[in-house]
Amino acid sequence: MANLVYLSLGTNLGSRHENLQLAVDALGEVAAIEAISPVYETAPWGLVDQPEFLNICLKVRTLLEPASFLANCQEIERKMGRVPGGKWGPRLIDIDLIYFNDWILENENLALPHPQIDQRAFVLVPLADISTDLVDPRNGRSVSDMLEKVDAGTVIRLESSHNRLRRPTELAWGVKTFVMGILNVTPDSFSGDGLYQERNGVSRIVEKGRQFVEAGADLLDVGGESTRPGSKPITAVEELKRVVPAIEALANSVDVPISVDTYRASVARAGLEVGARWINDVWGLRMDPEMASTVADARCPIVLMHNRSKPKDVNQEERLGGRYIGVQYDNLIEDIRAELEEIANLAIKAGIHKRHIVVDPGIGFGKTVSQNLRIIDELDRFMELGYPILVGPSRKSFIGYTLNLPPNQRVDGTAAVVAIAIDRGADIVRVHDIEAMVRVAKMSDHIVRS
Repeated sequence: MANLVYLSLGTNLGSRHENLQLAVDALGEVAAIEAISPVYETAPWGLVDQPEFLNICLKVRTLLEPASFLANCQEIERKMGRVPGGKWGPRLIDIDLIYFNDWILENENLALPHPQIDQRAFVLVPLADISTDLVDPRNGRSVSDMLEKVDAGTVIRLESSHNRLRRPTELAWGVKTFVMGILNVTPDSFSGDGLYQERNGVSRIVEKGRQFVEAGADLLDVGGESTRPGSKPITAVEELKRVVPAIEALANSVDVPISVDTYRASVARAGLEVGARWINDVWGLRMDPEMASTVADARCPIVLMHNRSKPKDVNQEERLGGRYIGVQYDNLIEDIRAELEEIANLAIKAGIHKRHIVVDPGIGFGKTVSQNLRIIDELDRFMELGYPILVGPSRKSFIGYTLNLPPNQRVDGTAAVVAIAIDRGADIVRVHDIEAMVRVAKMSDHIVRS
């Protein structure tokens, strides 16, 4: 399992808030950011004749060992423009390793835990926001206990409009399984979780999004058009009406990246303008010829999904919902792999960077029940493409038909699929039941990522 690390970041030169965000974004390339404290303005410590600092703490996971992780932190400081200075002097950016698992380490380059933590209110106050029960392995005291013994009056939490940083857009693949929460801004979701309402709809979406993030979601996926088997398309105008207010409100309320689930370039652009940072295209750039250039210009990650959905192949049952029947492939896994590779190559040719591509084999989209089960079992075959893999099995009809259960009774079946998918190489799972699936992902990661 990845190493658990707590970091303290500080800055008192230049655009301080921007400095913190740039550092968080850069750290996201080598660590999965699990929690970011609010931003605090703090009096200088050690050398008082200098500007006040902004300070935050981070909880992250990384595959790197302490020396390598420290070297990466120092390289981030260097690239951001930090120059060598005196002890406790002004800093453009300062990244300190506070705790690394529960390890005690001391050499000429690094001491863990960081020395004098129990005296530093500017570290303990933001650290308490993300882990009050954390125990210092050297002195055996909890963060909350140490905080009681320092003067916190010099550490001021900024107003709400200035005290929040966002998590990185790009993710540190391989560190953990990332969980994407589904927010359906529709009245007709197959799973009964549609949040679209004429009145108070946005407030319900924000509340749900906050609940998802508090439960451990790493991303939120906002969609305004149902893609259940047999669903009817809506207009771009209606889709915009649903998703734009939802994305804008969420972007001002949560710190995780927001994805807009759409195959229309106009909706993608509008979503990006109000705060979305990912695109999830269920038609893999093939429905709208402007989508590829839109993503390339935005330089944002995109999920490219395999999709062979055709209305004529859908069979509807009232209790279990729609399923695809009679869908033929020459070679199921090879055909999907080849089509995903073709789509990814088109994306790269259009100017989308390879590191921004995520592939999705399209569970439930133009596949029969048995085909969906086989895709999950052989998911590791898609790792050969060289891209992160997203899987979206949540509450889908292949689970319902396998277990003979309606959508609201498919949590256990979803959990089984998620666990197997993680074992077979999934990097992101897109789900409805966040609290339960975060636990499944964590347990699975402890088994397969150790």
